Amino acid sequence: MLTLAGDPRISGFTTNPTLMHAAGLRDYAEFARRLLASVTQQPVSFEVFADDPHEMRRQAHIIASWSDNVYVKIPVTTTTGESMAPLVRELVEGGVKVNVTAVFTTAQAELVAMAVKDGAPSYVSVFAGRIADAGIDPVPIVARTVEILCECPRAELIWASTREILNVVQAHQVGCHIITLTHDLLKKLDCLGKGLEQYSLETVRTFHRDALAAGLEL
Repeated sequence: MLTLAGDPRISGFTTNPTLMHAAGLRDYAEFARRLLASVTQQPVSFEVFADDPHEMRRQAHIIASWSDNVYVKIPVTTTTGESMAPLVRELVEGGVKVNVTAVFTTAQAELVAMAVKDGAPSYVSVFAGRIADAGIDPVPIVARTVEILCECPRAELIWASTREILNVVQAHQVGCHIITLTHDLLKKLDCLGKGLEQYSLETVRTFHRDALAAGLEL
């Protein structure tokens, strides 16, 4: 994250408990303090890890206090499906910047939009990649959410759980404001706009080079 902070293509960062666990992080606040000491301008989203509104509220205020460029990630529902739109409304109207995460449906997006409409700046993260994993085209859902958020001038839409570079094109075509990219996908951005004949030739050359390097024989 510190390395990418200097990349002009990167406008912000987001993480979540699953990613932090995979990275072996144990001290949430200490990690955040170290990161925010260097990333002072770009927005950074940190997620609560509670499962009830009261504890989410407490954690949200703690996380928001870390820096002015922090957005607090609030799940769209609890693990039992209870909507967190009322809590989101309370937080944004109290000045807390939020990132409502794990949005999958336009019905959820409509509830969230009503909650964030008159509050602090906010993000709405539609998990387009996971929608696609279910065999459903996420583009109409993202496009409709763009329309929904037109009534929310301080809210921006995030295309989340990105799976491939095509998603960058799709997000742009429907007017999505932000798209999240992993390190692996960032490396592939240079492929955008590449001619397919040239790309085919490069692929053949890669296979040939790797076969020679492996010393394959028949």
